[in-house]
Amino acid sequence: MRTITLITTGGTLEKVYDETTGTLVNRHSNVAHILQGLRLEDTRINIHELLNKDSLDMTDVDRALIVETVRNECDNPGIDGVIVLHGTDTLSETGERLFADIKNPRVPIVLTGAMRPYELKQSDALQNLTESIFAVGVLDPGVYAVVHGRSLKFPGVVKDRTRGTFDSGEQLANE
Repeated sequence: MRTITLITTGGTLEKVYDETTGTLVNRHSNVAHILQGLRLEDTRINIHELLNKDSLDMTDVDRALIVETVRNECDNPGIDGVIVLHGTDTLSETGERLFADIKNPRVPIVLTGAMRPYELKQSDALQNLTESIFAVGVLDPGVYAVVHGRSLKFPGVVKDRTRGTFDSGEQLANE
């Protein structure tokens, strides 16, 4: 049995439609609901609801909390990997911080998010979440962004706003 810790921080993946304001908001984590629809053989996922913020509203204090929580999970010998659900706008910033602050992690640390909320049609949320769960089982220890069928290793992962995905800094420089 492999055990994964999934840390929720909010972001677009977890936004829900607020009927009173007509906006998408981070109200509470909906990842448990999303996971209920998946068949995960021999996999236990421990959900740690840490934050519930749009990543544009994250502070240095929030990032320090994410780093400390991830570090604690990486130090737990019963954990095989850590996934951080994160808003895509500042996912790269948090990934760089994790890379800088957690030297030689024992397990893969995967950051993922979505360009469109899970609740909306044509969302990439379920794809990115399931790919991240799979990636934890095949990636070497390190810090990664897993989105849209690819795993990108930190440092140097950046959001390509034109294409609506992530790339390594090297890939963008070569285009």
